[in-house]
Amino acid sequence: MKAYYDARAPEYDDWYSGLDRFDGVPRPRWEDELRDLEQKLAQLPPRRTLDVACGTGFLTRHLRGEIAGLDQSARMLEIARARLPTATLIEGDAFELPFADDSFERVLTGHFYGHLESEDRRRFLREARRLAPELVVVDAAVQPDREREGRQERILGDGSRWEVYKRYFEPEELADELGGGEILLAGTWFVVVRSPA
Repeated sequence: MKAYYDARAPEYDDWYSGLDRFDGVPRPRWEDELRDLEQKLAQLPPRRTLDVACGTGFLTRHLRGEIAGLDQSARMLEIARARLPTATLIEGDAFELPFADDSFERVLTGHFYGHLESEDRRRFLREARRLAPELVVVDAAVQPDREREGRQERILGDGSRWEVYKRYFEPEELADELGGGEILLAGTWFVVVRSPA
């Protein structure tokens, strides 16, 4: 996964912005829902927040409070550093977070949880719960033309081919899986759940 995201870093934001390979891909209401997602994140109360798998900081930039971002990809973090000059950014492992217990008030992750198979999900949730009393998960909503779970081939702009594991979520299903919580966004493209410890 690290090699894939290192390779994808320069073009990662194109997916959000609908540029290059995503230009002209039919995604009805995508821009409106992306703005809704950004507003939901901006409306979260300011907290000491760790964004796990922060990537380029595309979503991280909307958070308020004292912000730290962690990603395993140095190339993703290079982009995030330019975007988030006041955030603390760390290269590290989401399954062995390099922080003491209760170091944060919130852990957030965007489009990471849906790439985790069952054992990795358990490891990540243990780590997130160890660090903060609140977990916010942003991920992909169930799509009618996609399998709910499985391996997908991803082709990057340089023609390289990668296989990734991916899940899509119904909001209630995600909330249940996290042990309960508040559904902040139940969209066509995105789901957001805030779950207390």
